[in-house]
Parts: sequence; C-alpha cells; structure tokens
Amino acid sequence: MAYESIKFEVADGVARLTLNRPDRLNSFTVAMHGEVADALGQIEADPTVRTLLLTGAGRGFCAGQDLSDRAVAPGSAPVDLGESVERFYNPLVRRLVALPMPVVCAVNGVAAGAGANLALACDIVIAAKSAKFIQSFARIGLIPDSGGSWVLPRLVGQARALGMALTAEPISAEIAAQWGLIWKAVDDDALAATADALVSQFASAPTAGLAATKKLIRESWLSSLDAELDLQRDTMRRLGATHDYQEGVAAFLAKRQPAFLGR
Repeated sequence: MAYESIKFEVADGVARLTLNRPDRLNSFTVAMHGEVADALGQIEADPTVRTLLLTGAGRGFCAGQDLSDRAVAPGSAPVDLGESVERFYNPLVRRLVALPMPVVCAVNGVAAGAGANLALACDIVIAAKSAKFIQSFARIGLIPDSGGSWVLPRLVGQARALGMALTAEPISAEIAAQWGLIWKAVDDDALAATADALVSQFASAPTAGLAATKKLIRESWLSSLDAELDLQRDTMRRLGATHDYQEGVAAFLAKRQPAFLGR
C-alpha cells in the first residue's frame, strides 16, 4: 500500500509510525484508518520488529476524528457512530494493546478526543511539555470512546476522569504526568531524542519478557491476587526456558552486555 496519511518505516528492530496529516492536526479519516491498519499488519507479521514508536507530524499528535470526513448538520440523516467505532477505532485500540512488544507514543502536540485515547492505549506515553490532552467529546454531545471511559478512571481516578470527560478542559503534559495519565513530560526539543533512546533500548531488550510483563499488567485489572500469582508462576516457568533469560543471567555473571534475541 502507498501511504498518503501516514509515514511508516522499520529499521533496527524499531517500527516508526507517524500520523501525517499535519494540516488537519493528524485527525483520522477512513483512508488513514486503512493505512494504519495496514502498517500494524506489517508489524504483526514481521518477527524482526521488537518495538513500535507512534507519533504525529507537525504541531499536533492527533485531533481525533476528522469531522469533515463524516459531516452532519441538524436535520440531516443520522450517522451510525457505533458502526464507525466498531469498524475502525475499537480494532485499532485492541491491536495496539495486543502487540507483543512495547508500544511507545511520543505526543508532540495536542491529543484530543480519540487522538488522546489512542495515545493512552500505548504502553508508554512521553509528551512534549507544550502538548495537551483533551477529552473533547463533551463539546459535541458524545462519550469518551476508543477506550477512554475505561482507561481514564484507572489511570487518574474517578474524580479526575469525570472532570476531564465532562468539562473537556485541556490538561497540560506536565499535569498529565503528575496525575499518572502519562509516563513523563519532557522539554519540546528533547522529545524526539527521549523517544528514540527508549525504543532503541527496547529494540535490544528481551522482548518476550517485556511482552509478558505488558500482558500481565494490562490484564491484572480483571484478576484476583490468587489468579495473578498463578499467572506469574506459569509465566516465569515459560520465560525461564527462553534463550534471553539464559543469556541475561550469563551476561550478568560474566559482567558483559547481554545479546538478547527478543524471543
């Protein structure tokens, strides 16, 4: 597929996906959804990819849905927003969460609506200090989709989640980091280097262990302590038989850098 709405490349174990409609703050159209889905399919099929970096081009990360792509007006025929969510946004969030590798999001500017929740679907979110997170759905009579109503109270608690969702008030990157909405806020001119250093680290890390950690933590919301202890036991048994565990121990004992294979 020839990409027009995104940039995508894979090198040295890192997949880099950049939303690339800067004139529209990288808001989503049906065409962009198709391109992102195609890129994720390539990542899922490529065993050399060990981490994904998601970011945006220009002055924004993503403004959510491009409303001009499904324009409506009072009195016009209704649009089935449920079909749009089920066909495009839900699969996107599910695929990001399920990727068996760390997914890093570098939020370079405003992240609004589904764009904010797309960022929050990633495993580690780093934001430029000038960036803002906006649950803008209330402004047009909708609810926080793309996982928003689920993830917000789990990250920041019910009071802050309701405040963000009901007022649509912009939250600065620094406040987002203080609240635990994201991993960290960095100076604007340090964002690219910080994100690059992190994905470079992940590209040479023991990917199977990181993927298992991601899965356990994400699914722990649904587990009892007893069930989680059993999952930890089973996962440790599986990982203890991997090359990367053996290599990690050998490298530690030999006081050398490990050479992980990522599987």
